[in-house]
Amino acid sequence: MDWKILFPQFEPELIEILDKNAIERSFHAGEEIVRTGQYIKSTVLVLRGRIKIYRQNDEGSEFLIYYLGPGEACAVSLICALQSQTSEITAKAVEDTEVLMLPVQLMDELMIKFKSWSHFVIQTYRNRFDEMLTVIDNIAFKNMDERLEFYLKRSKTDSGKLILNLTHQEIADDLNSSREVISRLLKKMEQLGKIKLNRNSIEIIHL
Repeated sequence: MDWKILFPQFEPELIEILDKNAIERSFHAGEEIVRTGQYIKSTVLVLRGRIKIYRQNDEGSEFLIYYLGPGEACAVSLICALQSQTSEITAKAVEDTEVLMLPVQLMDELMIKFKSWSHFVIQTYRNRFDEMLTVIDNIAFKNMDERLEFYLKRSKTDSGKLILNLTHQEIADDLNSSREVISRLLKKMEQLGKIKLNRNSIEIIHL
C-alpha cells in the first residue's frame, strides 16, 4: 500500500528519508512483532491491521495495555529505540498486519531536523499515556462487568466492526480474568440485549 497517505503531516523531505531507509514488513495474525526483553532496533509504524500490546508475567498470563491501528506508532519502540533499552512489553499482530520499520540510527536526526516527526512522537507518547490512565482507572475503579463493556466498546471502535472475532478465553486473558467469569458476564449482557453471542465471535447490538 502507499503508506504516505497515512501520515499527511510529514514534510516531503521526511517522506523521502523514510522512503529510502524504512522497510515494510508483513506479519501474520498471531505472530509476535516485539518480545519482552528484546532490544529494539527499529521504530514500528502501523500501515495495516491491528497490533496488541500487552504485558506477560513469568507464568505466561497476559494483561492487555492497548491496541495499535493504521497510522499509529508503538510508543515503546520509540522509547526503547532512542535509549537502547530492552522492551518491557510484547507486541503481537491480532490480524494480518503491515508495518513500516524505521532504523534506530535515524531517530535522533529526525527528532532534531523535522518538526512534524517530533510532534508525531510527542503525540504518540500522549496517546499511549492516556491509554495507560484508562487501564489504571478500569483496574482501580471499575467492576469486571464495567471493564468488560468498556473492552468491547474499545474493540468495536478500534476494529470498526460490529462483529468481533473474539473467544471468551481471549477476552479473559486480556482482562486478566477467568473464562468462566467472562462467559457469565457476556451471557448477562446478551440477556440485556447489548450483544449477541455467536461461536467464536460477538456481535455488538447496543452498548
